[in-house]
Amino acid sequence: MQYGMISYVVPLSRFPDTYNKQPLALASLASQKNDKALYLNNVYGDDSQEAWFKEAYRATGKRLDMGKSCVRFRHLEDLPLEVVGEAIERTPVEDFVARYAAGRGSDAASLRINSVRVR
Repeated sequence: MQYGMISYVVPLSRFPDTYNKQPLALASLASQKNDKALYLNNVYGDDSQEAWFKEAYRATGKRLDMGKSCVRFRHLEDLPLEVVGEAIERTPVEDFVARYAAGRGSDAASLRINSVRVR
């Protein structure tokens, strides 16, 4: 659990250099008043991943209601779980951490993840 959401994170033991000292969330699931939201942080800020996700989602015939990183839905049946799983699988942790570092203005080459340099 992170911020009241079920979250799939990069643990601090693997990558401790986050700005707020909290694990880096790759994906989170929230239940809100009128709907649910799936936050796919690996899709946010990656144009090719976002384009792939939108195309794969729409190919299922399901309606896509998406913000920057959140996919809003009312019922679990409205969410193509295979596409969500593949979207998460398509982003190696090292790439996700490197993109996070670049977005924070850090030199990704100097970051360490599990004692292995990230490039």
